[in-house]
Amino acid sequence: MIKWAGTTYRFHPLFTLILIGSALTGYFLEAVTLFGIVLVHELGHLAAAKGFGWRVREVQLLPFGGVIVVEELGTVPTGEELIVALAGPLQHVWMILTAWLAQWLGLGDAEWWNYFVEANVMIGLFNLLPVLPLDGGKVMQCLLGYVLSYHRTILYTAWISMILSAIVIVAAIVQLLAGHLPLNLLVIGLFLLISNWYAYRQLPYHFFRFLMSRGERVSRLLSKGTLAQPIVVTKQRTMAETVKLFMREKYHLIYVVNEKGRIQAVLPEQQLVSGYLEGKKPGSAVSDLFM
Repeated sequence: MIKWAGTTYRFHPLFTLILIGSALTGYFLEAVTLFGIVLVHELGHLAAAKGFGWRVREVQLLPFGGVIVVEELGTVPTGEELIVALAGPLQHVWMILTAWLAQWLGLGDAEWWNYFVEANVMIGLFNLLPVLPLDGGKVMQCLLGYVLSYHRTILYTAWISMILSAIVIVAAIVQLLAGHLPLNLLVIGLFLLISNWYAYRQLPYHFFRFLMSRGERVSRLLSKGTLAQPIVVTKQRTMAETVKLFMREKYHLIYVVNEKGRIQAVLPEQQLVSGYLEGKKPGSAVSDLFM
């Protein structure tokens, strides 16, 4: 663990093992190159996050990229999350262009520059896979959030990530049965699957944080003016079920109707969130807020 410029950098044990193994097998230069590429990748994320004023707790360095651990979990505008997610892969573009320029000018060792370009392409493309916590998974989550409720977004993203992680593991096993030794692919697949299973178990906490920060997000939406997205429910529908219909980038008005479809009440989402968080039982009906 290293602390630099107010940010903690932590090496994931998997990355440490690869560095040690590379040193013992004579591939230390390649390992250092890999470390440098991953570091620049994460500094791209870090610069974008800091630029938006995010509170970055630490940067975790992994063999195929890294993860910045932030306080803002589903609480900032989706556009900010998209920019921060893409800021990492974009670093590979200028690094590859720099390598090609150096090769064209005849600077340095051509073989090393070729490895540098290949490593950048591999890490950049791998990180764009739609699997959390990879950048592609974060982009997928942001884009789904524009068309689905936030609860469904994080639920579907977790399931898609687990399924694709399992496919990576199966691909590694198939190569193993064919006589190859795809240890890197197998280890990465297992890491992604375990990470996403843990994230799936944490979904209630994740969603609760979204609701806790909803007031601040709604204030921003209302301050600049926004169209309200109606949610229509019966009075028997529970508050817990209703808040799961909230979309991240929308402000909601909840229309409560009776069996004949007549409107009995119109509730601003703040009233529903406050009732849900401040003492009402999750199984309480929406009608408890106005009857």
